[in-house]
Amino acid sequence: MSSREVLNSEDVDRTLRRIAHEVVEKNPDLSAVAVVGIHTRGVVLARRVRALLLEMTGSEVPLGEIDISFYRDDIQTRSGDRQPVVHATRLDFPLESRTIILVDDVLFTGRTVRAGIEALFDYGRPARIQLAVLCDRGHRELPIRPDYVGKNLPTSRHERVAVSLSETDGSEGVFISSPVEVVG
Repeated sequence: MSSREVLNSEDVDRTLRRIAHEVVEKNPDLSAVAVVGIHTRGVVLARRVRALLLEMTGSEVPLGEIDISFYRDDIQTRSGDRQPVVHATRLDFPLESRTIILVDDVLFTGRTVRAGIEALFDYGRPARIQLAVLCDRGHRELPIRPDYVGKNLPTSRHERVAVSLSETDGSEGVFISSPVEVVG
């Protein structure tokens, strides 16, 4: 596979800072906001956004993490015969009357976000849910649109978008890779 970097470490930081500013602009009362990350990289990004909100406003918004493994409608097609890796869901605050900023790394078909919303509703009914993604690559199969987008990445369906974060991968960046054509 050939790969090209579309965001480096500084770009990721700048992008998350912009998303945090947009969250503050759209939600002047942060006491009614909570940030929830979708496992795995969405949780890391949610922690960073929360830290930026604290740095910018002094408001410490609640932070949660949600596992959507058993809410996926395409779990067989994604993992084949393998069992999904299950992470802990942690929502140590009531969802009711809150705006939940649901955070994920890449928005593609919309199925992960749909599963995240379903999982949230099993824990309560938030006043509203806003979606923040580091990258939106298009190709939606469901009518889901993010409220906050770090970078729009026009891709073809056969390309892959890989997000590397220092906390989970030891390096930082966003890469698009495509299969290498074999010329015969």
